[in-house]
Amino acid sequence: MNPVATAVPAVVEAVARPVIELAGVTKTYPGGVTALRCVDLVVGYGELLAIVGPSGSGKSTMLHLIGTLDRPSQGTVRIDGHDVAALSDRQLSALRAGRIGFVFQQFHLAPGVDALGNVADGLLYTGAGKRARERRAEAALARVGLADRLTHRPHQLSGGERQRVAIARAVVGDPPLLLADEPTGNLDSASGAGVMGLLHELHETGTTVLVITHDRDIADSLPRQVSMRDGQVI
Repeated sequence: MNPVATAVPAVVEAVARPVIELAGVTKTYPGGVTALRCVDLVVGYGELLAIVGPSGSGKSTMLHLIGTLDRPSQGTVRIDGHDVAALSDRQLSALRAGRIGFVFQQFHLAPGVDALGNVADGLLYTGAGKRARERRAEAALARVGLADRLTHRPHQLSGGERQRVAIARAVVGDPPLLLADEPTGNLDSASGAGVMGLLHELHETGTTVLVITHDRDIADSLPRQVSMRDGQVI
């Protein structure tokens, strides 16, 4: 049997497989509060899209499920082909560390650590040595336009620069999926536009970028919008 020929179907399957797949997903919290109701969503590799809706629409719950920070009450969540319900907590942690990058509205940078250290910390669970982590962190900071801010601590950076450090930390491990939760929420309009421009650039290099937002203008600037209301995709 030709080993090359037998390998082709597997390659085709990997390319066709979506990075995010939600099928009939419902999430009910203790007390009977249902945040998501029978949601279906498929996101292919290389997409740039927004999940948009007002407060209470279920978009944050969607983020938690897609980011494997929570599990569905019903239905199936598959991330990069992995059924979240079938994975142990340790396996979920490994999936998050290797396949998903997170960017949050609040930045979540260590205050006493410079930009290089904050980004290098994103590789702590990869097993790479300190120098290797710092080299990759330096490259990630250069990628987001902060090559001259390596030794600056968060209080020495503007809001836009802090968000760029957070994005560098999220992509330093080259995850195929980047989840950005209200990434411009704490920024002025100019800094916010810069961050959105950076997300577009990351998408152009092959990263799948999903933006969670309540801002319809931001959502409309992206190629695809998934609108939510009352826990459902509309």
